[in-house]
Amino acid sequence: MKETTGGSSTALRSVLLLVVPAALLGTALAWVLAAPSPVLSEAPVRALADCAGATVIGLAALPRLHRRLAPPWRQLAAVAGVWAALEFAVIACEAAQVVGVRVTGLRAAEFGEYLVHSTGGQVGIAILVGAGVVCAYCALAYRRPDRATVDLVLIFAAVAVELRPITGHMSQQPLGAVFAAVHVLAAAAWFGLLLALALVLRSRGEWAQVLPRYSSWALPAVIAVTLSGVVNGLIKVGGLAPLVDTGYGRILLAKTVLLSGLLVLGWWWRRSWVPAAADHRMSAESSLRRAVFEVIVIAVVFGLAAALSVTA
Repeated sequence: MKETTGGSSTALRSVLLLVVPAALLGTALAWVLAAPSPVLSEAPVRALADCAGATVIGLAALPRLHRRLAPPWRQLAAVAGVWAALEFAVIACEAAQVVGVRVTGLRAAEFGEYLVHSTGGQVGIAILVGAGVVCAYCALAYRRPDRATVDLVLIFAAVAVELRPITGHMSQQPLGAVFAAVHVLAAAAWFGLLLALALVLRSRGEWAQVLPRYSSWALPAVIAVTLSGVVNGLIKVGGLAPLVDTGYGRILLAKTVLLSGLLVLGWWWRRSWVPAAADHRMSAESSLRRAVFEVIVIAVVFGLAAALSVTA
């Protein structure tokens, strides 16, 4: 399966335009649910950065679904570049929050001090370096694909995606870092791979070959996301009552409800969409519409999750 060009770039723009407002909708919903508890202003940027990082992982993991799927180096380089820019924006928002000013009022000296003397700044630098390395490597690999391996992209991207969650508030809980690692990688694989399929697959035959393999990955991934998120969330809130009495709990409850709905949707599509696509009884356009719908809903969950990570 060859890497596509014109049609692929058009699909990339259209799908990302749908994912962006969906992720922002998730953060807006979280702000409403959290009131009067504060949600930091970096939540929307973090949600978009998380979506971009997951997309990089999904695009890089495509060859593992089917041996004829070549790494889409051009798309990988483009999305990794967007990811790096968003991670820089996340760091700037965090620094402004610590200093107590708006991002536009953050001075270079204050930003530099945050990067050097705070754990959050150092973690942010590591993530930014990881995203930048992925972007540069993919750009070079696009010109020399015979000398490139997508495994390096997967390693750097996975580490970068995990760094902030495993060093955040979840790491303060018993086995919190383990739950965080499982949660974020499973979510990235689930969302990123499906988005990658929507970007790359073009024919009925390609969906027939690849979708069943994705489905076998997606089910355990979404179960891992749901269980690890619920367990860690309940440990943090300390019971059932705070699920409705606190802003954090209400966001967690909304995220759990959406995830439960996605579990039901996934079960239904494993019984309908996947067999129909595998038997060549569904057009590529119909498969693409279903993939885009699920990606949009997952992006809303990413927005809720990003807000949850910065909610008091």
